Amino acid sequence: MVATRYNYLEARDPNRLVMVKKAIQIDEKDNVATSTSEVEMGENLEVISPNGVVILKPKVVEPIPFGHKLAIKTIKKGENIVKYGEVIGVATQPIKSGAWVNTHNVGSARMPTSGKEAEIL
Repeated sequence: MVATRYNYLEARDPNRLVMVKKAIQIDEKDNVATSTSEVEMGENLEVISPNGVVILKPKVVEPIPFGHKLAIKTIKKGENIVKYGEVIGVATQPIKSGAWVNTHNVGSARMPTSGKEAEIL
């Protein structure tokens, strides 16, 4: 790897500020937060509570697109996905804390589907 000025300065000053991306928990009951920017796997991220307090610094386990949800706790298969303090879906598979929460791992809580209908969720 080629050393850059940034790497050199960071190595010399361990207290150097590092950019930390944010995600917002909208309601204190939520088990997901919404990313305020695109986040890559392994990047620093802070989850901010509805009161403006950092409540979690999760390990981001996969890329999270801007405006998308990430799990702020481990969610078991069949467990409700809660955003805005309301159930917005059900986990169709286990979801690790720091993972992207979207249609690939969430199904409808109101209209469970099977067969061809499940492919559109």
